[in-house]
Amino acid sequence: MALIALAADKGSPGVTTAAVALSAVWPRRVLLAETDPAGGDLVYRSAAAHGGPLNPNTGMLSIAATARRGLVPDQLWDHVQPLSGGLEVLVGLGVAEQATGLAGLWPTLGRAFAQLADSPHAPADVIADCGRISGDTPAVEMFSQAALVLLISRTEPEAIARVRDRAAALSAKLHGGPRGAATLATPLIGVILIADPSDSAKLVHQVNDMLVAAQTGARVVGTLADDPAGADQLAGRKRGRLDKSLLIRSARKVTADLYQQYGAAWAVPANGPHGQPAAGAGR
Repeated sequence: MALIALAADKGSPGVTTAAVALSAVWPRRVLLAETDPAGGDLVYRSAAAHGGPLNPNTGMLSIAATARRGLVPDQLWDHVQPLSGGLEVLVGLGVAEQATGLAGLWPTLGRAFAQLADSPHAPADVIADCGRISGDTPAVEMFSQAALVLLISRTEPEAIARVRDRAAALSAKLHGGPRGAATLATPLIGVILIADPSDSAKLVHQVNDMLVAAQTGARVVGTLADDPAGADQLAGRKRGRLDKSLLIRSARKVTADLYQQYGAAWAVPANGPHGQPAAGAGR
């Protein structure tokens, strides 16, 4: 199985919403890890499976002490909480200052996330919500262990220019330099656009042309619908048929496309109820 890291360059393109949406329809068991050093959002926006609030002290904060003594991938589950709907999450830090407790541990976390497939009892893919990144963001230290690094971007010209430049910088850091669009390096750097579905095909073509011209080695791997109502339903702020929302329908297509292209390189699918979609999303 695999570690899939989601991040953005700047602004608020909706990394957490994208991470939750993809996790909710992921075709195998998945752990959603809030690894944004600036702090997580789920403890504020989501209810635990028991109906009460999530425990902010169980997650990235509690795993820091464990990781300093060495971290076996199976130990990740000791710090996981289920959301209402069943999605399993590693709750993020409360505030940015707590990130000092993870100093030097990001490569250890990346290895544990990537090796969770070797858990003897509960193998899973990991989707890591890394939030906004820059050149010195410590969460980037996990990226070399990832199968996919997915940059989330909106479609305003300045946002597309930033994601192009961030993809080029990551390619240089992770692959040693710029690469042509036909080169598939590991980890693959992809872009997910948050877009109006009516414009998505045209935008994908335009952004791919820009990524190729800049020799980033990245390409657009899919689009998520710009669907504020669906995002509110996903966060529990609004009632409705989440499984029928444009957001979830587009998330299903992105995950299906990713698995069609790369799933054969990952391990055997998880069986049983843990492979089912969570958060009421359905498939």
